[in-house]
Amino acid sequence: MRQALINLSFSLIAFCIAFFISLLTGLPLIQQVVLIAFLIQWLLFIPAFVIQTEKFYDLTGSATYIFIVSYVSFQSNSSINVNIGSILLALFILLWAIRLGSFLFTRIKKSGEDKRFKFIKPSLTRFLMAWTLQGLWVSLCSMCALTAIASKNGVIQNGLFYIGILVFISGFVVEIIADWQKSTFRKNPENKDQFISNGLWYYSRHPNYFGEIILWLGISIMSFSSLSSWQYITLISPFFTYFLLVYVSGVRILEITGMEKWGHLENYQEYIRTTSSLFPYPKLTKNKKLTL
Repeated sequence: MRQALINLSFSLIAFCIAFFISLLTGLPLIQQVVLIAFLIQWLLFIPAFVIQTEKFYDLTGSATYIFIVSYVSFQSNSSINVNIGSILLALFILLWAIRLGSFLFTRIKKSGEDKRFKFIKPSLTRFLMAWTLQGLWVSLCSMCALTAIASKNGVIQNGLFYIGILVFISGFVVEIIADWQKSTFRKNPENKDQFISNGLWYYSRHPNYFGEIILWLGISIMSFSSLSSWQYITLISPFFTYFLLVYVSGVRILEITGMEKWGHLENYQEYIRTTSSLFPYPKLTKNKKLTL
């Protein structure tokens, strides 16, 4: 009972954080889409819990991005002249969401399960918290872009905007290449139960997450010039992405799983000692360890 209350409290806090930041934007449209983002998660949590499946969890997150970005873009462009910057910013997020959603859905269809949820989905409150955190992820990551698109003049196109485009493309390309390299590695029967350490994975143990953080940094840079006053707090996007991927899911869980699976192998121990966990660096010396 105590743990259930803690889980519900975390869910409530997650919602309050996202909605409070949406209030600081001063834009009713942003407050509306944050509510919609969470409602989508909570509604789809119900059938997911009933049939005990996580197979459409990631797909729901991507679909929520697609819906709220499209909704804000439609509402904004119907009230002001068409803004090319707003269209480009929205298209970048839509492209990312479609690519990531389809990739993750295809992966879970092949594997049959997402091991992250093995001990989460039997608990109503823990599973609800996971879905609520996805609402927080969608809201905080996209809010700077949504705020820029919904602002009075739309997205401002200046030098910073184009720098943001380059940063986004760089991160997006890194993420795609890293995912492709790992998928190709896993398809080879000779690599069964082995860990990947070539390609981008030679320089980072989690290059896909590095790309994810960089692309959201690009989105924030593109949005920056269109924000004002308290709206700048929405630039939390890349920092939240870093925190989520490194300390909540992603890196933390995969590092633990990796040590359980390959920790007894000398070549894996050397890989851990000499390879950056996240940010790509040249190989370190065997006696030196980098954890970020």
